[in-house]
Amino acid sequence: MRRLCYTFRMDLFDFTENTSVNAPLADRMRPRSLSEFIGQEHIVGEGSLLSRAIKADKLGSCIFYGPPGTGKTTLASIIAAETKGVFEKLNAVSCGVADAKRVIDEAEKRRKMYGKKTYLLLDECHRWNKAQSDSVLAAIENGNIIFIGSTTENPYFSMTRAIVSRCRVFELKPLTEADVIKGLKRAVSDEKRGLGSMGIIVDEDAYETIAWGANGDLRNALNGLELAALTTPPDSGGHIRIDKKTASQSVQKRTISVDETKYYDMLSAFCKSLRGSDADAALYWAVALIKSGCDPMIILRRMITHASEDVGLADSSALGVAVNACLAYERLGQTEGLIPMAHAIIYICSAPKSCSVVKALSAVQKTVEEKADFDVPPHLLNRESPHMNRQQPLYKYPHDYGGYVKQQYLPDSLKSEKFYFPSDNGDEKKIAEFLKQLGF
Repeated sequence: MRRLCYTFRMDLFDFTENTSVNAPLADRMRPRSLSEFIGQEHIVGEGSLLSRAIKADKLGSCIFYGPPGTGKTTLASIIAAETKGVFEKLNAVSCGVADAKRVIDEAEKRRKMYGKKTYLLLDECHRWNKAQSDSVLAAIENGNIIFIGSTTENPYFSMTRAIVSRCRVFELKPLTEADVIKGLKRAVSDEKRGLGSMGIIVDEDAYETIAWGANGDLRNALNGLELAALTTPPDSGGHIRIDKKTASQSVQKRTISVDETKYYDMLSAFCKSLRGSDADAALYWAVALIKSGCDPMIILRRMITHASEDVGLADSSALGVAVNACLAYERLGQTEGLIPMAHAIIYICSAPKSCSVVKALSAVQKTVEEKADFDVPPHLLNRESPHMNRQQPLYKYPHDYGGYVKQQYLPDSLKSEKFYFPSDNGDEKKIAEFLKQLGF
């Protein structure tokens, strides 16, 4: 089935005529022009490059990226409303190369026959792979289409360099609480598209509560406001009064949205805080990650690794604490399971540190790769091995000698190699003394 081509003041982009009264408040209140646009002064403020390009209808290929609810799609809709070109909208999740080629073929014909330009708006543009992205490169270069990408992910990391290099990237920031409150008040007073006909009275601290909970996401704030308005019965005077308590119930909890790059940065900060023995920071980043949607099991698995990587033999109990925290979370669930997780975080941070285990493993791996020798010393051979020579020295059973007896265990070519070097931290200091007594 042929996909719809969105043209000037048609369908998706005609907010004046075609926005249904049954649509969510956030959709009904979507700005229709730059004068109505809220926030992002750094890219759409008076005299800015983007505002001048939109007003002059000279916008080139670009990418809008930023958190949800900051105006990416809205900017695209404003461009559609003010341009003399034709708009095609695709979603990278459901559209592929064939869809892009159809748009490009029609755009080329339109350009040759009518001199009309075509804008291709691609939502979730980071979802396209290299082959899909390459399918539009030539059309961008020869001017058959003007590409507009919209994404919550940092395009410099999530998209192919070839596409990014041909576009101007505009980063949208989370809206300030003042910006969000401005959008909420506009929705309350607007009688045609907003809630103005409902007789709503919103307390100032209720506005602040909703704005705080939205965390820079105007769409989320408008959804909370609409929920409060629709579920609050009118008072004796016929007014719907939204106070702080009602607002708090509508937003529930502060939303946190991070892109993939920010997620890995936060995970890195958590790991480095564990290694750096800063329990406060490690707890903070762990909770921040979970609030951002990170599966706690990812954090717990990282803790198990760090218990050996950064604590190691300086306190071998750390590994047991981390593993048990993971098992406890699986059995208890998130609410109670976070308590043993916090227990393990504090334990790992407070434990003495040693990376000798990782260094030993790395040294062994390097030796096996570069100087592999699989000739087992004769006295270590399997008794049933055809290589066993009964005349050669026999294996000495350590327990016959009180638990230890000196003999060669490495191949002849590696018998002088040493991989494990204990530190002087924690329990490992005792291990170092024990090994020294044995002659290692």
